[in-house]
Amino acid sequence: MVARIYKPAKTAMQSGKANTKAWVLDFEPEQPREVEPLMGWTSSGDMRQQIRLSFGTKEEAIAYCEREGIPYEVLPDKEPARRRISYADNFAHDRRTPWTH
Repeated sequence: MVARIYKPAKTAMQSGKANTKAWVLDFEPEQPREVEPLMGWTSSGDMRQQIRLSFGTKEEAIAYCEREGIPYEVLPDKEPARRRISYADNFAHDRRTPWTH
């Protein structure tokens, strides 16, 4: 029952940074998922897979794990590459590279 603490990346459908500032605590699966023979649904008896806790900072998540005696693993925070170009820069009169068409 190892918990993962990480900062989620933004989804492909997001252009802003909403819901990416919080740190998330998820539990590693203890049991493999099974396919139910009647309906074909995927199921598991592990209830901890359904738990997802959000914290404001990484330190709060670590403090929670230590207080509750939960072993944890902190995944590194990956900052996305910053794009420093804007759409208006394509039409700037002092553009560094000339138009190619």
